[in-house]
Amino acid sequence: MPGHPPQPLRVSTVQMESTPMDKPANFARIRHLTTQAVSEGAQVVIFPELCTTGYWHLLHLTEAELRALAEPVPAGPSSQILRDLAREHGITIGAGLIEIDDQGRMFNTYVVALPGGEKTQRHRKLHSFESDFFSSGSEFTVFDTPYGWKFGVLICYDCNLVENVRITKLMGAQLLLAPHQTGGCDYKANKNIMGLIDRKLWDNRHLDPAAIEAEFRGPKGRGWLTTWLPARAHDNGLFVAFSNGVGPDGDEIRTGNAMLLDPFGRILAETWKAADTIVTADLDPALLRGTLGDMFIRTRRPELYQPLLEGTANQEDVRKVRFDPEFHG
Repeated sequence: MPGHPPQPLRVSTVQMESTPMDKPANFARIRHLTTQAVSEGAQVVIFPELCTTGYWHLLHLTEAELRALAEPVPAGPSSQILRDLAREHGITIGAGLIEIDDQGRMFNTYVVALPGGEKTQRHRKLHSFESDFFSSGSEFTVFDTPYGWKFGVLICYDCNLVENVRITKLMGAQLLLAPHQTGGCDYKANKNIMGLIDRKLWDNRHLDPAAIEAEFRGPKGRGWLTTWLPARAHDNGLFVAFSNGVGPDGDEIRTGNAMLLDPFGRILAETWKAADTIVTADLDPALLRGTLGDMFIRTRRPELYQPLLEGTANQEDVRKVRFDPEFHG
């Protein structure tokens, strides 16, 4: 129960390919992978950002096309499917979707259904750039669970800003759910950051798995992720469940690399398979005690941090910066 000491927790994090615009096909995958995770004893199953609709193609959809995909939360059908899965298997399950609120605003949202299915939590991406018709969220998300753990949620780009992870930790999060769609990104002018993966390597993955797995393990995937993701766990003394898309996503190939990290930044389980798959690990709550991250937090000097509250001279909206070739050059 909430308020009780955290129990040992078995978590599965998922990488999956989403079919653009096809919720039934994507939920068929979600159901299949959930069953697989439950067969491994998972109590928590984490799916990627916007996995119910597909991701990169959203940039090119009209407002009407996006509204046709959007749903209220928690009243919409996708939230109900997640609640049903949570109830059926007695698990916590999270997945990404497009939300529409009662004012007609749309959000890149992550829904977490808790065991029993009666209660859901929602996080709206704080730094949304997937469409000019999307609004960004304005609240952090941390909540109690029946396992005695506090979970936090940050979606993809949210995790890239160290302030967001620190605030989520300060609000009490012990496990950060980090659903993504990343890796294999085309940064145009700056070839030092990731880069496109040849589609032929993906199409030939069954005959030559080593070629595509080398890309997933290299600087376009795991190599890039491990320059920063372990630091989010280590510097804040929390576990991280990183979920990601895999395979074709518009003109890019997502690299998967689903992984679970402990509060010292160590990778507990990971994959570089070029396929829908899950990784599962047992999270030991004893590791939450005596972390360097907690020491760092206890020795902060907030009186020095006023510059963090002030905008920079070149402050920009995330949409402009994300797609500005000059920024990446």
